[in-house]
Amino acid sequence: MFRVGAVGLRTRPLRVFLSALGIAIGIAAMVAVVGISASGRAALDRELAAIGTNILTAGEGKNFGGERVALPRDAPDMAGRISGVEAASAIGRVEANVYRTDRIPAGETNALSVLAARTDLLGTLGGSVATGVWLTDATARGQAVVLGARTARLLGVHTAGPDTRVFLGGQWFTVAGILAPQPLAPELDTAALVGWPVAEETLGFDGHGTTVYVRTDPERLSQVRALLARTVNPAGPNEVTVARPSDALAARKAADRTLTALLLGLGGVALLVGGVGVANTMIISVLERRAEIGLRRALGATKGQVRGQFFTESLLLSALGGAGGVLLGVAVTGVYAAGQGWPLAVPWWAQVGAVGATVVIGGTAGLYPAVRAARLPPTEALSA
Repeated sequence: MFRVGAVGLRTRPLRVFLSALGIAIGIAAMVAVVGISASGRAALDRELAAIGTNILTAGEGKNFGGERVALPRDAPDMAGRISGVEAASAIGRVEANVYRTDRIPAGETNALSVLAARTDLLGTLGGSVATGVWLTDATARGQAVVLGARTARLLGVHTAGPDTRVFLGGQWFTVAGILAPQPLAPELDTAALVGWPVAEETLGFDGHGTTVYVRTDPERLSQVRALLARTVNPAGPNEVTVARPSDALAARKAADRTLTALLLGLGGVALLVGGVGVANTMIISVLERRAEIGLRRALGATKGQVRGQFFTESLLLSALGGAGGVLLGVAVTGVYAAGQGWPLAVPWWAQVGAVGATVVIGGTAGLYPAVRAARLPPTEALSA
């Protein structure tokens, strides 16, 4: 039965190819959606495993009049004394802009910010430098700057070193390093970070941090979270905003799942269209091969054998499209994941389920043509 069904496909290669392509597009869309989503979540999980989810932030809030309330100057040190806190650091907003050269118009800031940073910031966040070095006690007092990942791209800075400078706050600063993306502190990606001392001495920084980052013992995160606001600002704990950055990443992960479900629905529609293509191909095949059907019936083929022949053809056609779609979907996922620097993760259930879905839909679509072929009287078929 398999050989007979395969012969029917080989005699009409172009039609078979186009029908299988319709199914393959739907399957490829579904596999690519699941694969890209899974690869993105795998990359996010890898990042979270590397930097941890035990980071808390305490930021300046607003009073009843809607005005921002600055954190005390010693807020990072007070946060570091909480039992269960492993490390604490801070950044502070500096009223300055950064440009690639001193010839850029003042209004073209690219929405980049300048932040004062403590030297222990990167260790607290578990971040890394893509190129160059982070600020040290020595460079934090001089005119050295570390650029966020997006800041470097927007300024057209690709390397760090003594020969690379940017114009910051009306002065030239040497680019000491460029940060890797910071998923738990995205505000650093669009910032230029200078040392706390030089910001106070030459850029008019008042020494009050705007965000305090705290790395805690994972087992005591809830207790630290409850104490953080009243510790960093005892006079106004209600004027401090406390957050856990990984919660935002978890929310993004949930949003990705919702989007994946939507796209899977669209892929299902494409798959259904492919099933209609299978039914159409098989109906046309029955009409074109009436003489063949009549001859087989006259030579003794039963209705069940004829029905099985055309049903097998529809299953083979669907399986061909499903397998091709899975390969295409995995290839698309691999190219996209490589471009994003993600690990390739296509769940096995998506691949098996995709082929299974095509066989079911293709078999269902080919059932009516198969029954119609079996019911065709031999005399009528031979006279056609």
